[in-house]
Formats: sequence, C-alpha cells, structure tokens
Amino acid sequence: MQDIPIELDVVALILIFGVIQGVFVSFFLIKKSIRKMSPNLYMGILIFILSLIMFEGWLNYTNYIFKVLWLTNFSEPLNFVIAPSIYLFVSLQLGSKSSKKHLLHFIPFVIWLIYCVFFFLLSNEFKYNDNLGAMQLDIPQLTTNEQYTGDPLGIRNYVNQATIFHILIYLFFMTQQQFLFAKKRGETFFNTKSDILKSLRNSFYHFLIITVILILVKSTFQSDVGDYLIFLYITFMIFLTSYQIMNTSSYFKQTSSFLQGPVLKYKKSSLLEENKEMILDAILNQMKIEKYYLKSTASLSGLAKAIGESSHHVSQVVNEKLDQTFFEMIAFYRIEEAKTILKTELGKKLTIEEVAERVGYNSKSAFNTVFKKLTSQTPSKFRDS
Repeated sequence: MQDIPIELDVVALILIFGVIQGVFVSFFLIKKSIRKMSPNLYMGILIFILSLIMFEGWLNYTNYIFKVLWLTNFSEPLNFVIAPSIYLFVSLQLGSKSSKKHLLHFIPFVIWLIYCVFFFLLSNEFKYNDNLGAMQLDIPQLTTNEQYTGDPLGIRNYVNQATIFHILIYLFFMTQQQFLFAKKRGETFFNTKSDILKSLRNSFYHFLIITVILILVKSTFQSDVGDYLIFLYITFMIFLTSYQIMNTSSYFKQTSSFLQGPVLKYKKSSLLEENKEMILDAILNQMKIEKYYLKSTASLSGLAKAIGESSHHVSQVVNEKLDQTFFEMIAFYRIEEAKTILKTELGKKLTIEEVAERVGYNSKSAFNTVFKKLTSQTPSKFRDS
C-alpha cells in the first residue's frame, strides 16, 4: 500500500478540537443525567455521537484513515442515532415521560450496524481502495482478488439518502410536537413566553441548518469530499453548547483553589459519627430555620463559618449524610422555597425574575435551568398548573 501523505491545516485543527470538546462535554452531560434519565442524557448522547462521526470525518480529511484502515466507516451506523436523540431530547423537555419504549427509536441504528458488519470484516486492502474512491484521490488502487463488496443487498450507496430521509421524518414530528405545545398554551411557535419552547426553538433552528447543509453538501459533492463543511458547523454548535453550560454553571459561585483537581474525598477524615450528626443538625438548622440558602452569596465557606466548622467537614457531612453536594443542597431548598412562593397570591403577581431574586438567584436563566432540572417544569409552567 502506498504511503498517503497526511494533510493538516486550520480546518483539521478546528475539527479535532471540536471532537475533543464534544467528547468532554458529552461525558459530563451523560454522567449527570443517566440516573434521572433527564432530557440532557439524550443531548449528551447526541453530542457524543456527533463527535465520533466528526472524528471519522477528521481521519478522512487528514488522510489519517489510511493509518487505521480498520476504522473505515466505523461511524456510518451512528447516522441513525442523531435524529432520535434530538427528538427524545425535545420530547422529554415538553413533558413526555421517559420510557423503555424510547429504545425503539434506535432500531434503524441496530439494523444498519448489523448490516455494516459485512463491510467491517473486509480486508484492509479493500478498505484502502474504498477510501481512495470515497475521497477521490488520484492514486492507483491496489490489485486484489477480493470480489465481495460487503454490501450483499447493494444499499450502502444510499446511506446518505437514508440518513436525510430519516432526519426529515423526525424533523416533522419535532415540529408537530412544538406547535402542539404552543397551541395548548394559547400561543404560537414563533410567539411564545415559554422559556422551554424558546430554548427548543433555537436548538431546532440549528438542527434544521445542519440538515440543509447536509443536503447541499451531499448534492454538490461526490462521496465524502465536502463533509468537512458539515463538521465545521457542528464544531461551532459544540463550542456554543460548551459556552452555555459554563455560563450557567454554579461552579463560578463557589470558592475554589487554582487548578484544583479531583481527590479521594474524606479518605483520612478523623470526623467521628457523633460529630457528623451534630454538624448535620447545625446545617439543617441553617437551612430550615435560618434559611441560609436565600442569600445570593451563599457558599460552602460561608455556611461553615455560620456553624463554626471547617468547610471540609461541612462538605463531608453534606455528601455523606444528605447524598448531595453543597450546591445541590442549596438548589433543592431554593427551588422548594420558590415553589412555595409561586403557589401564593403574591407569587402569581411577581415576575419570575423577582421570584428568582427572593430565593437567592442573581440570574433568571440560572433559576429557570435549576427549577426545570428539579421539577421537570419551568417556573412559569409550574405556576400556571
């Protein structure tokens, strides 16, 4: 096999950074959502799948694929995970309950994965020639006696058309869901006060743009030559999502040492069980009686100072006795307080921003995000119900 030169340029660097960032972000989205089966689980799956598809695109774009021929077309079946993932993300956001039936959406992926096994088992020589053709490289193909193509039904050439058709079907149902949700509220898709619908509408627009780019690229370029244009936009989306996550993160509301990394918590703690109970009582007193969580400047160090304990011991007790982090505990009490306010006559007159401020949030968007995470509803929808 001829040694194909590696092509590295600005586009290649952008794509690989997008892949790395995508895998990083998806890890935390999936890790934080998998137990509760929240909508963000499917967003994490979507970003992870897109990252894998982009990685294969990067291998093709740079010619690194010729160094790892066994990875040829490894992400092809993943095309049929994209649309179901974003559909389920939208569906759960709009109030649908998580169900095992949701797995049925991934049947096309499983079928195509099984069918692709015929190709995966082919020789590296065949995959070498296949890549030359897919990327339209003017390099002589290898002579091989292998006649089998790994495509017994002759349908793999239509994978792009099948992907687009699959996406368009889900686009239709996503559009229908969002229009019905707006209609039930007496609003329209384009004119709504629902924070959920506004957020989903923006995500929907991005997904629509990707679909349009996909159609244009596949109808303009032959094989995989223009795929990098799709991946550049997906990279933009991944970085935009990362910015949004970091912008609404509670991390920046706490005190942290420079470049603090994960450690084995409390392994050498000398805190006795009876002392833990005393600290827990003091913490609960601050939460339930003093309502420490209403302070917009609430912090672990501040709570520790209020009860005369070290931050380390307070964190340990919250983690071990309440099975929460400090900020999860604060969020829980704040949202419970917000729910109480929203049920009152005063709460019906206050704006959501005013309610957020009353329970300790400086940001309406942060309040909405946490409220939705803990109740599966926005503050507005909770008040209306």
